[in-house]
Amino acid sequence: MINENDLILKPTEIEDLKYFFQFQLDEEASYLAAFMPKDPTDEVAYLKKMTSLLPEPTVNMRTILVNDRIVGSVSKFEMEGEAEITYWIDRNFWGKGIMTKALKHFLTIENTRPILGRVAFDNFGSQRVLEKCGFEKIGNGKWFANARQAEIEELIYKLV
Repeated sequence: MINENDLILKPTEIEDLKYFFQFQLDEEASYLAAFMPKDPTDEVAYLKKMTSLLPEPTVNMRTILVNDRIVGSVSKFEMEGEAEITYWIDRNFWGKGIMTKALKHFLTIENTRPILGRVAFDNFGSQRVLEKCGFEKIGNGKWFANARQAEIEELIYKLV
């Protein structure tokens, strides 16, 4: 387990995005995330999109550091007028409680409420993270998941 003092959230900088890009190339992690870009290997497109989001006033993007090592990210963004949360952690750090601690900390920094979280129906780890952070399941829907090349169920969670 990671000590609270070893985990830091810092505002994301352009240099951090290269790490995020590498994390999302992991096939198992991408499969669980499901809702990925059409071409997750297009680094130029990824960096262009993510760089354009950094100065957006409706986006709060943070880099997760553990012992000064970048291990993931957590962000708030808006889609169709609703605040949503997204996060990613390097698979090498799964199952250690890092994402739950990082999200709990992020939610003390980002106070927009209500805020939604969406997760693939079979991404049980991510579902547990949301639930441990106080999100409640409020619905579901089916959308096309590029990482699976199929329409799948997505669960919708809400924190008020």
